[in-house]
Amino acid sequence: MAEASSANLGGGCEEKRHEGSSPESVPPGTTISRVKLLDTMVDTFLQKLVAAGSYQRFTDCYKRFYQLQPEITQRIYDKFIAQLQTSIREEISDIKEEGNLEAVLNALDKIVEEGKDRKEPAWRPSGIPEKDLHSVMAPYFLQQRDTLWRHVQKQEAENQQLADAVLAGRRQVEELQLQVQARQQAWQVQNPAVQSPAKVQPLCPSRRAARW
Repeated sequence: MAEASSANLGGGCEEKRHEGSSPESVPPGTTISRVKLLDTMVDTFLQKLVAAGSYQRFTDCYKRFYQLQPEITQRIYDKFIAQLQTSIREEISDIKEEGNLEAVLNALDKIVEEGKDRKEPAWRPSGIPEKDLHSVMAPYFLQQRDTLWRHVQKQEAENQQLADAVLAGRRQVEELQLQVQARQQAWQVQNPAVQSPAKVQPLCPSRRAARW
C-alpha cells in the first residue's frame, strides 16, 4: 500500500511537470529558458520532499493509529502530501507574481541570446572584472559621497544657526534680568522706607505667643 501511494504521488508530480522542462529530454546545445529551469527545480524539490516524507516514515510516527486504522492513515497521508505540494506551488507562484520573475527571467534570456553574437567586450573594455567594476562603480560612490557631504554641511550650518539663535536668546534673557535688577535697585534707593519683599522678616513665633 505504501509503495502504491508513493508511485501515485510520483506520477502526479510527473503529470504536473511542464513538457520539455527536464534537461534530459532536451537535445545537447539547446538553450533551456530560465522559467522552465525554475519550474523543473520546483518539481524536483517536490519529488525529493515526497521521497523524504515517505508513507513508511509517516506510519512510523503514528504507529498506534496506523495499527488501528490503516486505511484512514493512508487517506490522511495522501491528503497531507497533496495539500503540501499545492501550498508550496501556490507560494512559489505568489513569489513569481510579486517579483515578476517570469518577465525578468525572460528578459535575462533575451539579453544572453543577444550577447552570443557579440564579439566586442561590451561593458568590460579591459576584460578584468575587478577593474571594470571599479571604473563603473567608483564614480557612482564618489557622487553619493559628495551628495552626502553636502547634506552634512547643510545640516551642520542649520545646527549652527540654531545654536546661535539659542545663545542670542540667552543673552537677551540675561540683559532683561540685569535691567530688572537695576530698576529694582533704583526704586529701592528712591523709596528707602519700603523694604523689599525678600527682606521682610516674618514675626518670630515666640514673640507672637508672648504678645498674646
